[in-house]
Amino acid sequence: MGYLIISLDFELHWGRYDKYPIQEVGEYYSHTREVIPKILELFQKYGIHATWATVGSLMAENVEEWKSYHPAVLPNYNDPTYSAYHWFAQQKELDTKALFAPELVKQIIQAPHQELGSHTFAHFYTGEKGANQNAFRADLEAAQKIADEKLGTALKSLVFPRNQYNPSSLNTAMELGFKVFRTNPPDWFWSSPEKANLFKKLFRTGDTFVPLGKKSYYDLDIKFKRGFLQLPASRLLRPFKSYSVFNTLRINRIKKEMQEAAKEKMAYHLWWHPHNFGIHPQQNLQILEDLLIYYKGLQDSMGMQSLSMWEAYEKNRQPQNG
Repeated sequence: MGYLIISLDFELHWGRYDKYPIQEVGEYYSHTREVIPKILELFQKYGIHATWATVGSLMAENVEEWKSYHPAVLPNYNDPTYSAYHWFAQQKELDTKALFAPELVKQIIQAPHQELGSHTFAHFYTGEKGANQNAFRADLEAAQKIADEKLGTALKSLVFPRNQYNPSSLNTAMELGFKVFRTNPPDWFWSSPEKANLFKKLFRTGDTFVPLGKKSYYDLDIKFKRGFLQLPASRLLRPFKSYSVFNTLRINRIKKEMQEAAKEKMAYHLWWHPHNFGIHPQQNLQILEDLLIYYKGLQDSMGMQSLSMWEAYEKNRQPQNG
């Protein structure tokens, strides 16, 4: 049978502080907060198992609690604008609904078949100059601590912010108990995302419409290395855009890839950010439901199965007989 793996990068403004002023995006996050319970409802309706890779800072109730979970070692990037702590120190007014959402995290872990994964504590960029393993270790330890103390949850799956990772960061995460990681597609235009240029971005965008790279689905069995599982991303579910002729093309491409994965009994890994639904939430929810209906058809006709990242690890970590 084939597998549909879904992971979501749940971050709110912790994933965007270095790109957008927090004062200008309040409505965007309000819509995001409203849409998350609706995504969970759709997942339950269609039997979807998913991993919510969550920034640990979102689990705090307020600024004071967030500060109490600060890692002992803060990142020391060459460019300080990449540091969440540097950004925070510059702010005079904060919309806390863009930064803290413990009630939504609780809803996620209480929903059936949903895994709470990690997106680091403060959106740590392992690929930026000045990043070091001591600071990364401290960040992951803070994420684990807040998840354990506030939610009683152990974090086992990790999604690297901005899809930046390297052998050293993988080793650090494994030493701290992480066993499964979302990694990048094997195509050249997805390598070293911290060094992305216009040429790479054009190919990434074009690949959402027509095949420009390798197959987006893969055999789970060959993704185990040294006791951990790599789950390369297959496709980003890009948000709906008004008056765009490309909306249907993108979704049809995803459906075709899902069908091929089911037919070849391979894994297909779909991902997005909940805040991608913050603009045009109804249209994005309709697109998601359309995809989930299509998945149900593949489940009925070809036995495709929905897995969270950790379930993919659990299902495939044992050697196959024969």
